[in-house]
Amino acid sequence: MSDDRVVPVILSGGVGTRLWPLSREGFPKQFWPLVGSSTMLQETVGRATGPGFAPPMIICAEAHRFLVAEQLREAGVAGGRIVLEPAARNSAPAIAAAAILAVEENPQALLWIMAADAAIKDLPALHAALDRAAAAARAGHIVAFGMRPTTPETGFGYMEAGAPLPGLEGASAIASFVEKPDAARAAEFLAGGRHLWNAGMFVARASTLLAELERLAPELVSAVRAAVETAGRDLDFVRLGAAFAEAPSISIDYAVMERTAHAAVVPADMGWSDVGSWDALWQVSPKDAAGNATHGPTSLVDAKNCYVRSEGILTTVVGLEDVIVVATEDAVLALHRDRAQDVKKLVDQLKAQKRPEAGAHRRMYRPWGHYEGLIQGDRFQVKKILVRPGEKLSLQKHYHRAEHWVVVNGTAIVERDAERLLLRENESVYLPLGCVHRLENPGMIPLTLIEVQAGAYLGEDDIVRFEDTYGRA
Repeated sequence: MSDDRVVPVILSGGVGTRLWPLSREGFPKQFWPLVGSSTMLQETVGRATGPGFAPPMIICAEAHRFLVAEQLREAGVAGGRIVLEPAARNSAPAIAAAAILAVEENPQALLWIMAADAAIKDLPALHAALDRAAAAARAGHIVAFGMRPTTPETGFGYMEAGAPLPGLEGASAIASFVEKPDAARAAEFLAGGRHLWNAGMFVARASTLLAELERLAPELVSAVRAAVETAGRDLDFVRLGAAFAEAPSISIDYAVMERTAHAAVVPADMGWSDVGSWDALWQVSPKDAAGNATHGPTSLVDAKNCYVRSEGILTTVVGLEDVIVVATEDAVLALHRDRAQDVKKLVDQLKAQKRPEAGAHRRMYRPWGHYEGLIQGDRFQVKKILVRPGEKLSLQKHYHRAEHWVVVNGTAIVERDAERLLLRENESVYLPLGCVHRLENPGMIPLTLIEVQAGAYLGEDDIVRFEDTYGRA
């Protein structure tokens, strides 16, 4: 008996540059709780769980593999596959890899492809649209979800709905695709009622997708097949081979949807937003009587229609209207709401200036927990390290630095050359340059310690690993 469950395929390769300074390459927007208590990735996975759904397949960058694994664990999602891209190659190669892997297990696999970072308010409407899309996909179509526009948005692509598909309720052919229009044309689309936002969400048989990719982009499929054939599998990860980087960088819209005779669209009203900018986040956030949306320690006086967010420090606004203020541990952003799309220009400028804040947070996540930079000086730096219960770092040594660890919360087991030490709160250990060492949390609560590094070179690449629980040695 064939497995006709829907396979959720979640594309988690985006960086979310326009939501800087919160979203950065090291920790993009899909890993943040932007519109609720769960992260965007967790909310996306949650929409595709339960009867009728197979475990999800997440496509992400190698650098984010442990973030994805930890967030799935926190959400109670088991059995999912995490597929690692060796290079970012846009949506078509990622979808091709998912289709090839799905067909290996079930030649009739039905894929529901979606981005990891969209907000959806009306889940019953989403699932009703999915039912209509699945029926059309089982009939051989590649079905896009078309969101009915609510504003003359110039930041989205559009699809024009064509003739209804016979025998498939709520599904239509796609008459045309339109790139991001100017304001006047977007207003025409809104008034006309035939054009829909392209949400980047699709349903299709994996076999249908592969057949069309083979016909329309054979060189792409060839590279991706080679990457799947040479893929490594460790822990919960499928690590695509190097050939993946040889695939053309192209979206599924350009590669297939705009060229195939099998394209269809299901219109939907579900309160969808791509949360692609701070203004978009303001629009979907709860607001006070003055139209202000806030998050974190904030205080506002005589402010109107503002979005104010803090990830730590008290952030205050007085007498402003239609502004965005975002404060993180190492950067502050202030701008007018109608300039929200220009944050990308700012990030490009920061990258040109080689500012580390352009892509990395002070807090860096690892499979065992995280560390946070506190102080950096000439030949020394201070970090706060948190190790989750039962986790341990790799057995390692450094050529250029010595370290001093002070336990401030929890219990630590420290291996230092031939020694094995048990450290409790307020106890410390010195690790001389070149010693082989390892840190472990044997307790039931998180282990927090302060690490002082001293030496000629303090880069994270000064690590020689001998053993590692997470396959990094």
